[in-house]
Order: sequence, then structure tokens, then C-alpha cells
Amino acid sequence: MPVTSPSQPTVPSAQRPLWRDLIACAQLIGAVQAGASLSTALPQAATRGKWDASQRGAAQALSFAVLRHLGTVRALLADLQPKPIHPPLLRDVLQTALALLLPDAPAHYAAHTVVNQAVEACKRTPSLRHAQGFANALLRRFVSRTADIEAVRMSTLEARWNHPDWWVQALQSAYPADWQSVLEVAQRQPAMTLRVNPRLQSRTAYQAALAACGLPCTAPDDPLLDQALILKQAVAVERLPGFERGWVSVQDAAAQYAAALLDVQPGQRVLDACAAPGGKTAHLLERCDCDLLALDKDAQRLRRVEDTLDRLGLQARTLAADAAHPATWWDGQPFDRILLDAPCSASGIARRHPDIRWLRRAADIPALAATQAALLDALWPLLRPGGKLLYVTCSVFPQEGVEQARAFLARYADAIASPAPGQLLPQEPAPDQTGDEPGPGAAIHSQDGFFYALFTKAS
Repeated sequence: MPVTSPSQPTVPSAQRPLWRDLIACAQLIGAVQAGASLSTALPQAATRGKWDASQRGAAQALSFAVLRHLGTVRALLADLQPKPIHPPLLRDVLQTALALLLPDAPAHYAAHTVVNQAVEACKRTPSLRHAQGFANALLRRFVSRTADIEAVRMSTLEARWNHPDWWVQALQSAYPADWQSVLEVAQRQPAMTLRVNPRLQSRTAYQAALAACGLPCTAPDDPLLDQALILKQAVAVERLPGFERGWVSVQDAAAQYAAALLDVQPGQRVLDACAAPGGKTAHLLERCDCDLLALDKDAQRLRRVEDTLDRLGLQARTLAADAAHPATWWDGQPFDRILLDAPCSASGIARRHPDIRWLRRAADIPALAATQAALLDALWPLLRPGGKLLYVTCSVFPQEGVEQARAFLARYADAIASPAPGQLLPQEPAPDQTGDEPGPGAAIHSQDGFFYALFTKAS
């Protein structure tokens, strides 16, 4: 079960006290700080702890909130206790509690409740029982010193912006006028965006179906997003009318540009080179009947593509193979269109997956850029003259976007740059903008950060 982006922290049930959620969240925060992704850590912890759906949802939602404030709470904890805290689970419980005690805390609990429940979490956990008094004293000291929070928050880039220093510095260099906005948007809960399947429903009809279910939404005013609807409030997919019947999918607005830009025509031979989990594959097929090969080197993730196509009633050939090595899978027949949604830092979706910012390292970026260049070099010979290749990353770093595209054009004289959006920065309307249609000059819709470059091969 993939990690999703909850709309708000789940309130503990009457049958489950807060201390249980604090411990569950601390386990996930610790796993991320040890290098595991939430998508890996969450199912493992849930299985190990025999969490029910409610506890799993609460732990996930709370961990998202803590990760969005991890830079601040790390600095606060270091200020309160400069020496290393052992065991790591104690550190993670304290970080979780501190996040809930911040003035801009993601959930509203009385300070004494958070302190008492954190102490109870220690009491109920054998490896932490010795630390009950320490946790109580430290958290009470923090509550009495809340006036110091701002000074600590401003002490480092990481504490101020809740991203690693190198990440902030990279954005400052790339976007002198916009870097603060990119970081601020990463702290907001992203909207839930849908893609209506035009084979089964018109967007207007589906918008009416949502309204009848008490789910208001808006339609972006962008001709390239003619299937998109943005919900005013995120909901479980089970509440979406016709979801299991294939009427609609969940897909961010920025990701929905791909199908329109590639401009596939009926009957064309199309390659989706890194297809999993299948959102763009399905979108291409929703818009046009074509001969599509969905390729991915991860056979397990490729099954998600097949499941998506089955739900939507679509068909494509799927193949588990490495796009970087066409000799092992290509039949020698050129493609009319190639979609390369390349492996990347995923820095453009860090608002949706806040563990990403703490898992990436600065050294990852040049390594990923080398992989992207190798994929471009491997796939370009497979495109027929006059064909189009769309290069996509969900990144905001220039090495994976504009610099990659520029270097590709320099390597290939037969590559022609065609109109494409280039770098899309993440955006999210501020809370006071979400009630009505945005006015002129406002961020017109919620979207992740993506880069798009379209190359046409000279005839």
C-alpha cells in the first residue's frame, strides 16, 4: 500500500490514546533519519506493530507533519540537550512531541497533554522507561521557554526552512527571486487533483457528480489541463464517484501536462520508457488509441501499471526491462513518440512526500543527472525522423532540468527544441485563496514541481 498525503493529522480515537500515536510516529521518524523512505518504513512498522487502519493513518499523518518541521525540532532539541540522546527512539519521541508543541503545530493539543502523553509513551516502552523523568523535564523546560523558539528557528538554514542546508543553497542559486516561495509551498498540504477519464465521463459531468456527493472542486483554466479537477478537500478514493469503474484517477496537475505535450496521434507507436506507477501511461491511452509499450525495469512496480490500466479499461504492452539498454528489448522498429519520465531527485514533490528532503544528499544530484543523460542517449536512436521525445522530471534542480536539456541539444545536431513549459515550480494557493476561484495574478492551481523539454528529431 503506497504512502499517500493525508489532508490533516488524524485525531486519536477514543480507544487509542495519544501516546500510542507518538510512539508509532517516532518509529517512522527514526526510520527516515536512518535512511529509509516512508513508503518502506510504514508497512514494515504497521505489520510489526499490528496496527489497524486507524493507527496506521494516524501515524502516517503525524509523521508527515513532523517531517515538515524536522529542521526546527532538531535545532530545538539540540538547544535543550546538546549531548547526543540515546536510544535513538527517545530522540524520535521527543522530536515528535516538540513538533506538536510548536506555535504552528500541525495538530492542536494542550501543551500539558503532549507532555504527559510523551512521558506515558516512555513509561509504556521498556527501552525508554528509564527516561520518563528526563523527557518530562526537557519538555516542560521547552514549554516554559517558548519565547526562545524564534531565535533557535533562525539560527540555521535547516532550522528556518526545514530542508537541508545544501538544498536551500541550491534553490537560492537557481531561483534568486523564487526560492523562498518554493520552500514555503513545501510546508503546505497539497491539494488533491483528479484526472477525469474522457472515454467514460466528460469533465463537466464528473464535476457535477462530485458536487452531488458534497465534494466541490475547481477546473484549472489551462488548455493543457482539460481533464483536471482540483478538490477543495482531500478525501479517500473510495468516496470518489466511479473510481473503481475507471471514471477518474488521482494525478497532480503538473504531471498531467505530459500527455498533451507529447501529442500522440491515433495508431502511432509509443514508448513510455520508465512507466511505473502508470499515471502518464494511462493518460496517454485515455486520450488516444495507440500502440503503446510501457517499460520499467522494476517488475514489481510494473504490476502497478497493469493494475491501473485494468481499472481504467485500457490496454498496453508491458515489459520489465531497462530502458538504458535497448539491445536487450527493442525490436528494431522506430517509435513515433517517446516519453522519458526519468529517475530523478523527486525534489519537486517534496511537499507531497516530505521524507524526500531528508533522504536526498547533495551528491545524489550529479549521479542522477548522469543516469538521465545515459537514458536520453540510449533512447534517441529509437525515435523515427519527425518523431518527438518528451523528457520529464519531477525535480526543481537545474542539473536535472534545463541544464540536462541544454546539454542534450548540444550533443545531437538532429534534435530540435519544441515548445514546452520548461521548469514548473511547485505552487499551492494560500489558505485564504482556496475558497473561491483565484483572482488575477494568484496561483491559479495547485501543482508539484516538474520539468518538461520536448525534442523533435529532424527529418
